[in-house]
Amino acid sequence: MQQTVIPQLRTINAERSLSFYVDGLGFSVDWEHQFEPGFPLFLQLTRSGQTIFLTEHAGDCQVGGAVYFKVQDATACHAEFAQRGIVATHPPTQTPWETCEFVLTDPDGNRLRFASDL
Repeated sequence: MQQTVIPQLRTINAERSLSFYVDGLGFSVDWEHQFEPGFPLFLQLTRSGQTIFLTEHAGDCQVGGAVYFKVQDATACHAEFAQRGIVATHPPTQTPWETCEFVLTDPDGNRLRFASDL
């Protein structure tokens, strides 16, 4: 099924955020837009078929957002990120609603929750 909603997260420093998302989490940059040099950057990133937007535009949204990613195996995903030096804010935990979930916080304070069914 094609993704029909694309979450958008505010970033203060695209270069720092790109390092986190690309090097740390394994996202790929699909495209980026900037009206001219020195202007805010807007990017589309994708990892395992899940797409997000990152924006430096102050009027688009506020820092401190959250995204819930459904993944095949949250424990394996957590281990992959840990091998790349990413430390979870909350480690993988089994929930009462029968998922395994962990939380990361990006450099701007946006929360990323990764979950899989048990």
